[in-house]
Amino acid sequence: MARRKPLGKKLRLMKAQKENRRVPAWVMKRTSRRFTRHPRRHHWRRNSLKK
Repeated sequence: MARRKPLGKKLRLMKAQKENRRVPAWVMKRTSRRFTRHPRRHHWRRNSLKK
């Protein structure tokens, strides 16, 4: 990927990086562990972003 990125692309990458975390424990507790996996999780090497 290019070193110099446009601002829009950089903002989208930062948003995806912030989303790439597990579901909080309180959400799992509140939903009786119905939501244990985050739908927007991605691995930086395996999956590409859909944005």
